[in-house]
Amino acid sequence: MRLTDHEKSLLDGEHGPAKQKAMDLLVRYGEALGAERLVETNNVAGAFNASTPSVQKIAEKGFDAVYSELNLDSDETVEIPRMVAHTCQLITGIDDRNWQIQGIPEHLVESQRKAEAFFGRRGINMFATCTPYQVGNVPVKGEHCAWMESSAVVYCNSVLGARTNTEGKESTGAAALTGRIPYWGYHIPENRRATHLVDVEIEVDDMMDWGLLGYHLGEVVQEDVPVLSGLTHQPDLVKLKHFGAAAASSGGVEMYHIPGITPEARSIEEAFGGRKMEGRLRFGDAERRRAYENLNCATSREVDFIMLGCPHNSIDQVWLAASLLEGRKIHPNTALWVHTPRALREVAERNGYVRMIEEAGGVVMSDTCPAISRHMPKGTKVVATDSAKQAHYLPAITGVEAWFGSVRDCVEAAIAGRWQGGLQ
Repeated sequence: MRLTDHEKSLLDGEHGPAKQKAMDLLVRYGEALGAERLVETNNVAGAFNASTPSVQKIAEKGFDAVYSELNLDSDETVEIPRMVAHTCQLITGIDDRNWQIQGIPEHLVESQRKAEAFFGRRGINMFATCTPYQVGNVPVKGEHCAWMESSAVVYCNSVLGARTNTEGKESTGAAALTGRIPYWGYHIPENRRATHLVDVEIEVDDMMDWGLLGYHLGEVVQEDVPVLSGLTHQPDLVKLKHFGAAAASSGGVEMYHIPGITPEARSIEEAFGGRKMEGRLRFGDAERRRAYENLNCATSREVDFIMLGCPHNSIDQVWLAASLLEGRKIHPNTALWVHTPRALREVAERNGYVRMIEEAGGVVMSDTCPAISRHMPKGTKVVATDSAKQAHYLPAITGVEAWFGSVRDCVEAAIAGRWQGGLQ
């Protein structure tokens, strides 16, 4: 791998042991990938926390040890300096306010608070969300980033036009200390070109249908790059957020194009950029129904738990849930949690949305989700959710049954304690 003089000085230890270990990790990582060089990055989104039981023994040695082992893959503990790249914390496992409702042990909560204080002093912004672009981290077209979190990565690449691969705790930890990441994958322009053309033959407008479209495409294209044709409605942030999250869950989609909407595809021809089309696909009524049936694995219509907000809700989504719940009461045998970034929860509280949801018997959660925390209301067997991503993961992770539908379907299930949704 070709290194610049500055990168060589990092590797030689001239900037301290932490940055030396970070550069050593990046060189080994890049060589394993076949990357010829590193690229500068000033935007890192990773996981820098100690909120799980498995890392508590490490945390007893201090948070330098946590970062050294988990974010630098180092058996030796080194003192962690301030980050050189703008860096943010992604979603964690604990809601700092609602941890008792989650059922989190208090010692883990205290450890998480101490970790946040430690990492915050080193320049890591505690956004604690899977949607950092909703709370201030919005890279520009062409910007090289080092992001974790599949739904964030696909949004970063596709909607914002920034460049990142799906990184891990170690590579983001090293990137934050060096401002470098291997130049490979979606950092390289030709790898961002479309591979498959998808003819959308039916109307796709609401969030639920965008989730179904994404879930079907992920299953079909896996890790390739689809470009959509035939859409008749302008999607917004929420719809593209759920579309990308679904495609990244059922497959491994990290990038897509929508001509005239996403920044690197003014046309189908530009999306392919001279690359040969590997396949032409369709999304019609049959594909929509198949995606819906694949997501809905539940057999019982009695619903224990309603989960809204994966990826984390925008403020408009919190308002939608609040407005549907206003003046109503959630069934006594059912719990409803609405998940949103901590920063947006502050806005929702100021607007009165949190009060509206709580008066109905619901909870507004931040910083986490059930798939990350592995915590749901005690005794949960059947879940209903508006998230194709959560409907995909929760049965595999926790063993529950899942219903997938619209926000209205989910709210009505919370009120009735029973799933009444379906495919229209």
